[in-house]
Amino acid sequence: MARKGKKGSNREVRESAGEEAGQASNGRSKLGGRSFLYVGGRDCQVAHLRQIASNFGAELIHHDGGLREAVSRIDTLLPSVDCVFCPIDCISHDACLRVKTGCKKFSKAFIPLRNGSKSSLERALQTMNERDTSR
Repeated sequence: MARKGKKGSNREVRESAGEEAGQASNGRSKLGGRSFLYVGGRDCQVAHLRQIASNFGAELIHHDGGLREAVSRIDTLLPSVDCVFCPIDCISHDACLRVKTGCKKFSKAFIPLRNGSKSSLERALQTMNERDTSR
């Protein structure tokens, strides 16, 4: 029984440390106020992905890549975002092609991610933040 309580307290410590790190990064993040489109991925991770983006001060808009939402909706979302992330392991070919052509059409950055993991998005945002900071 004590073990369960201990795990819960560790989880709370990790979550509060993550929130503090996110708050600290908000002050130095150059991504604040930007919005990103994330096409594909796993539905169960969307809330976590949004939290990661908000830690950088950015907004994350999700499109499931055609599972439940129409692929044509991607075209209506593209003009309102700054950049598009696409995990290449969790997206249909049709949705990926639509994203790529739409990004060219609207002059938006297209960033393919190696996989749909949370750390993959976090690394991409960190790289973008570092590049923007160095400019």
